Amino acid sequence: MSVPLWLFIACIGWVGIKLVRPPLWLVLVLLIGGYLLADSFLAPAIDTATK
Repeated sequence: MSVPLWLFIACIGWVGIKLVRPPLWLVLVLLIGGYLLADSFLAPAIDTATK
């Protein structure tokens, strides 16, 4: 069975939010911050660090 990566990450995120119950503002800050970092000049450094 092959599951798309985005679906796997969404499921893990949903389970994490249900179990840990972080504040909504923290979830939004992490999502927006990750999106902005992925398109910044730090993207090559993040890419090499995550490989």
